Amino acid sequence: MRLLQKYRMRTPSTGREVVIAVDPEKVYVDRETGERLEPVAQLLPLAPTASELPWAIENLRFCDGCDQLAQRDLVQCPWCGHRMEALAD
Repeated sequence: MRLLQKYRMRTPSTGREVVIAVDPEKVYVDRETGERLEPVAQLLPLAPTASELPWAIENLRFCDGCDQLAQRDLVQCPWCGHRMEALAD
């Protein structure tokens, strides 16, 4: 289970971005420039979550029990608790 929230962070001078799980007590800096990274966006699903995948259309599937979208890497639907069918790929 992921307890830290993932953020998209950006280096102001270069525009380079990275997605990382952020600890609010730490300061994150760019490896190349040494600049402090600025948070650009908070990724869904919000922590705490059993999924490591961000909510993008490529990472979602429909639950066969309630027909709601759920992350591909989950076995049990977070909405209805139904055990989802195994993926073919």
